Formats: sequence, C-alpha cells, structure tokens
Amino acid sequence: MINKLPENLYRSPELVERTGIFADRADAGRVLAGLLVRQNLINPLLLAIPAGGVPVAAAAAEALGWPLAAAVVSKILLPWNTEAGYGAVAWDGTLLLNREILPRLGLSDEEIEAGVAATRDKVSERVRRLMGTGELPELAGRSAILVDDGLASGFTMLTAVAALKKASPGRIVVAVPTGHVEAARNLSANVDSVLCANLRSTYPFAVAAAYRLWRDVTEQEALNLLRKVRSRPFA
Repeated sequence: MINKLPENLYRSPELVERTGIFADRADAGRVLAGLLVRQNLINPLLLAIPAGGVPVAAAAAEALGWPLAAAVVSKILLPWNTEAGYGAVAWDGTLLLNREILPRLGLSDEEIEAGVAATRDKVSERVRRLMGTGELPELAGRSAILVDDGLASGFTMLTAVAALKKASPGRIVVAVPTGHVEAARNLSANVDSVLCANLRSTYPFAVAAAYRLWRDVTEQEALNLLRKVRSRPFA
C-alpha cells in the first residue's frame, strides 16, 4: 500500500501498483513524456542512463522535442551476481558505496577494490563511446532530467544525482517509468522532483515486471538511438 507521498514525487494514479503496463521501453518513454510536459521545466535536457534508459529517454525526447545526452553510470556488481550491486560509479568518477549492505556481503577489501576498478574501466569505455569528451553540456540555469528504465534500490540513480550536482544545473529531476516507492521517496529528498509513472510497493520488486517486452539493450543500440536523436533539430 502506498501512503502519503512527498509533494515533489509525481506519479500516474491510474498506473500505481500495476504490472505489465508498458509495451516496451519506447512506450514507457512516451508515457513519461506526459508527466514531464506538465512540469514547466526551463530549457530542459534529458540525460539518459545507458543502456536501458536510452530508449526510454529517446522516445520522450521525440515526443517532447527536447534534446538528449547520455549520462553514464554503472553498478559495481557482486562477484556472484550479474544484476545486484553494492555501489556505483558515474561518468565523472563519482563513487558511492552502499555502506548499509556492505557488512552483510562478506566481501574482502581486495574484492571491493577489484570491483570498483573493473567498474571504473567499464564506465570509462562507455563514456568514450556514448559521451565523447565525457563532459555534459552547459547546465547552468537549465533543468537536467535523469532518465532510466526503472528504480529498484535507486542507488545507481543516487550516484548519478551526486555527480550531476557538481555541474550545478538550475534544477535536477529524476524521471522513470516505474520504481519502488521507497526508492522514489529516498530520491525525492535529494532532487527537486521525482517523476515515476508506475509506483509500486510490493517486494520482491522487479523493474522488468512493468514491461510486456523486456530485454537487454546493447551499447550499440543505445549509441544508434543517441545519434538519431542528436541529429534532429529541436525547438
């Protein structure tokens, strides 16, 4: 059950607690655009978190006529699990470790250091391919909207927010099609607003459950979408 929400946390009431509501990531991006257009954002820039956030943000960019750039962030994965992580690294080197769960994982300092180093290498390569110079566009006075395909723990997005704050945008918005309510609440205390069309409160929580078609997005697919959007003129 979802109780009273922070004033800066927006959702689509008709989609709350539902599963299988988006055909795919592009469909989710168009739904998200409907929330974004009501926010009165100044000089907005969509920042997609690769790879899964790119098709969501690209569809929103097409619907809204807003520019799009990549904001590379990656989980530091557990050695025995390719989905779960204990921290994240952002495009500018910002590192956050989840100090709450680390004591329960039984990882040695050497294993943690190796995981961080491998993730830094992965992020550096993705930055090179998807962001070019690794620099974001000038953000002073602009609304910067971080977009991903969903929020589970929200820790990767928190890392993106920490990195984005260093660029001093006029406003920071997190926009996702689906997310767990506790992750969204936590993020709402760290940004100007959170938009999450499909809020859910159940455990276990899976981002994929909101989508009828769910598959991994390749880095090449993300790059192709970014190039396509960048090649269009914007209002």
